[in-house]
Amino acid sequence: MVPTEELTAVRVLFVTVPWRTHFQPVVPVGWALQTAGHEVRVASGPELADVITGSGLTAVPVGSDEPVLQKLGEMYSEEHQEIVDTLERLGANDDLLFAFAENRAEKLTWDRLRWLNRYLTEILKVMNDSMIEDLVEYCRWWKPDLVLWDWLSYAGSVAATTVGAAHARMTTSIDMDARFRRHFVRVHAEQAPEHREDALADWLGGWAEKYGASFAEEMVTGHFTIDQMVGSMLLESDVPHVPISYVPYNGPAVVPDWARRDPSKRRVLATFGVSQDEGADYQALVVDQVQDMLDSLADLDIELVVTLSEQIQKELERVPGNTRMVEFVPLHVVIPSCSAVIHHGGVPAFLDSIAHEVPQLMVGRVVPDIEDRAPRLEQARGGLWIPPGELSGERIREQLVRLLDEPEFREGAARLRAELLAQPAPRDVVPELERLAGRYRSR
Repeated sequence: MVPTEELTAVRVLFVTVPWRTHFQPVVPVGWALQTAGHEVRVASGPELADVITGSGLTAVPVGSDEPVLQKLGEMYSEEHQEIVDTLERLGANDDLLFAFAENRAEKLTWDRLRWLNRYLTEILKVMNDSMIEDLVEYCRWWKPDLVLWDWLSYAGSVAATTVGAAHARMTTSIDMDARFRRHFVRVHAEQAPEHREDALADWLGGWAEKYGASFAEEMVTGHFTIDQMVGSMLLESDVPHVPISYVPYNGPAVVPDWARRDPSKRRVLATFGVSQDEGADYQALVVDQVQDMLDSLADLDIELVVTLSEQIQKELERVPGNTRMVEFVPLHVVIPSCSAVIHHGGVPAFLDSIAHEVPQLMVGRVVPDIEDRAPRLEQARGGLWIPPGELSGERIREQLVRLLDEPEFREGAARLRAELLAQPAPRDVVPELERLAGRYRSR
């Protein structure tokens, strides 16, 4: 190990799959490290290079320029289909991404866990494999001291292991993957040696061995975790973690003219993220449901701001007089002026709302941690959730009126904001990251 005091200027490499909303939460941490005098780089697929440089950080493009969503859409293989078919026979009839959030003991069977582990590994291969060789080559030349990788970006773990850098997973949501892994490792150890398969370890270990290293569980967990979620909503973990306060960043922003003054009526933002533009499999609300929502809210004395792509806007039959349609507005610009926010559960809208103590209404079931996060939000009285089976325009209206008229939700949102602000700001975490880089760096 290298003593901390020798790491006066730390080289920090962020690694993220090329997905804008996975990159943006790390930006304030990158700024904090850079302004403290450290060298900072961000490695991702070429499609994210302009987004990275637009944040003021330095991009290192690695891997192919094929868009990540296209890769996921084309990941079909006979092996993949066998995994899906087997999981369906085992009772995983739901969207498989939500199966990783399962926490009921009767569902944590070895057959189910090992096939889910295979499924997860296939997804991670598609998202990471094209980046690994370029990333390792760059790390061997640049020699980072600390690699901070987004929770899906295991290319960062492989590269850090190869060059002996300290490394950490960065999460913003409730860490369902880490809980799934703990369940898997526990049940895996209970099996006879000849039945102890681990597709994730085999995949990561194969890459490590290619570069003269070997698999260790830290390749999955990181040496430590950096958590931006509100502390009371985190799951228990045996991995060291560094809590950090969420600082809203939604990319380069321009304040639109209509947002430069206080609204004349209570403003409500309805936003469903980029997922709403990526087809029915990713949408929280289909077009008919958006129309139903607009019609049901039409007579409320509010200013409803709805973010939808131009294409989806054209599919609507009518837009009520109290509704303002926009293709995009930076969350951190508009949410402070809002009395409530309606969204699909995406972490940026969730944490931005908390950061500005605005009550929120989550709708649908798009993000995998929603069934853990939504009850915690409701218990804290910071907002409400409408699951898919209850979703309708009338139900949205009913719950929105509660958020607007019942003071306990504003009070609950204020308590969550106070808790979030009590977590260390990015600049205050820098000394701890310096210390951990020295502790875990092995070269």
